[in-house]
Amino acid sequence: MTGFKNITIIKAGLNELDLVAGLFDQHRVFCKQASAFLEGRAYLKERIERKESVIFLAVDQKSCGDVKPLGFVQLYPTFSTLSMKRVWILNDLFVDPTARRNGIAKQLMLKAKAFVIDTGAKGLRVETATDNKKAQHLYESLGYQKDVRGFHYHYYF
Repeated sequence: MTGFKNITIIKAGLNELDLVAGLFDQHRVFCKQASAFLEGRAYLKERIERKESVIFLAVDQKSCGDVKPLGFVQLYPTFSTLSMKRVWILNDLFVDPTARRNGIAKQLMLKAKAFVIDTGAKGLRVETATDNKKAQHLYESLGYQKDVRGFHYHYYF
């Protein structure tokens, strides 16, 4: 554990765009994508402006007024026909490698859950790679259940 004493989770808006964009780029590189900071920043700006996603950002508030971004979670809305309610998809969860093992991912997950409850949604969906055991452990420790009722299919262009 490191010395992050003033961790705060905030809803990111355009004022926090550059803080999120740096983490977003690191996340994409972690997921074996090429670094593309400017493109990622433009993508996030569009999501925020169009209200197409909700981003929560973990920051360390330094005593000198500086803010260090530590991690983020991004949620996208979708809907359930059967329940006739919104469902949120937790599409991105990332914590800066220097800030890991401080409970930040858990704090971000709990903030996302509280947001989903506050919006009256049916629930929150998340998927991860089959070999990402750390993420699976986190999700299961928070009560998420593995979906064994069906398969997910994708057709990407």
